[in-house]
Amino acid sequence: MSRILIVEDEESLRDALALNLELEGHEVVTCDNGHEALAIFRGQTLDLIILDLMLPGMSGMEICAAIRLDNQDLPILMLTARDTPDDRVNGLKMGADDYLTKPFVLEELLIRVANLLKRTRVENQKSSELEKYKFGPNEIDFQAYQAVTPHGIISLTKKECALLRLFIERKNEVVSRQQILQIVWGYDIFPSTRTMDNFILQFRKHFEKDPKNPLFFHSIRGVGYKFTP
Repeated sequence: MSRILIVEDEESLRDALALNLELEGHEVVTCDNGHEALAIFRGQTLDLIILDLMLPGMSGMEICAAIRLDNQDLPILMLTARDTPDDRVNGLKMGADDYLTKPFVLEELLIRVANLLKRTRVENQKSSELEKYKFGPNEIDFQAYQAVTPHGIISLTKKECALLRLFIERKNEVVSRQQILQIVWGYDIFPSTRTMDNFILQFRKHFEKDPKNPLFFHSIRGVGYKFTP
């Protein structure tokens, strides 16, 4: 049984989500504001958070950022009525694992919850198998979500670690955007090509001595990306 926290200030939606998740066999905790959400997060063991973006007092983005300071692994599904590319990118930057726009189909939310829980179990298993990895002057510590690079020690997000792990597993192979969407994000409608390109640009900035002439992270035009250690 998984314990899921729903942070949603719209009572009817909150109750409907709680009921349907309980029918799926999950234990559900609910609240309607950020301060209570953080208190629950710090006082209980949770397996997933469903987090509304627009909340009174403290926004979903702020809650997400506060959670990520303490926990990089807990899956967060963000709900929002805003669906611009910038909103999606900002949600990812704050550490959300998935992003669902209101109004949504309940069955889709339940599927996304199941996928996030399943993927987290798989990632936790992989994390115990691959703790550190070296390439060139870089060393990634998957346990600490950190990396030693030519530019110093940097912190990595959960999504960055998942993408790096995929590249390491497929080293010297071209990984298509579709494969990245299915394996790292778990579905095929988000993020945009621009968002994935931004991840690669960040990797070059962190790990390449000369980001304009990359040795490790390559874009294969019209196909995807390749990691060559």
